[in-house]
Amino acid sequence: MLNRHARGFFTALFSPLARWLLRIGVSPDAVTIVGTLGVVIGALVFYPLGELLWGTLFITAFIFSDVIDGIMARMHKGGGRWGNFLDSTLDRIADGALFAGVAVWFFTGGADTPIAIAAVICLVLGMVVSYARAKAESLGFQANVGLAERAERLVSVLVVTGLTGIGLPTVVLFGTLCLLAAASLVTIIQRIMTVRRQSLEETEGTATGQAA
Repeated sequence: MLNRHARGFFTALFSPLARWLLRIGVSPDAVTIVGTLGVVIGALVFYPLGELLWGTLFITAFIFSDVIDGIMARMHKGGGRWGNFLDSTLDRIADGALFAGVAVWFFTGGADTPIAIAAVICLVLGMVVSYARAKAESLGFQANVGLAERAERLVSVLVVTGLTGIGLPTVVLFGTLCLLAAASLVTIIQRIMTVRRQSLEETEGTATGQAA
């Protein structure tokens, strides 16, 4: 949902930067790789040290690379399936690092096991959300539905984690992670049901064609 509503705004905002990067010879793939490295460093270095605010600010500085590389690819009219594959693969690494960083801190110095467990659950369910769509599309189905798409997951955990670093009660972070886990589970179910419906329609269509 957030992806669709925000795309136009961020495209207009970052198009000048994307155009400048292309002009100086930076490729969309390079932006993708650097952005992922930035997110991973922020999540797996700052968060485990308990620097939740600075980690969030550091990650935010790189997270928009996911928008910029897409704009650059469209402007460059290149990348194609390779660029899409690289971007999607590195997105999974960035997402995993983000929730892993939160989990590591609260398993250790943060001393809040429920939050750590909730972060791990979000990590696992988030991977399944992405896998369900990828697998469906590889089989010729569409599964672009659900409450908890990538943008929603990232925005919610980043904002609340950053605020936790400046004094927001940790119960808010725990509640956010629980809601996010529930939304991810619903999304998985929605995608399974969507693909199941398409599969049944395909089977019925084949049977009707054979009968005719």
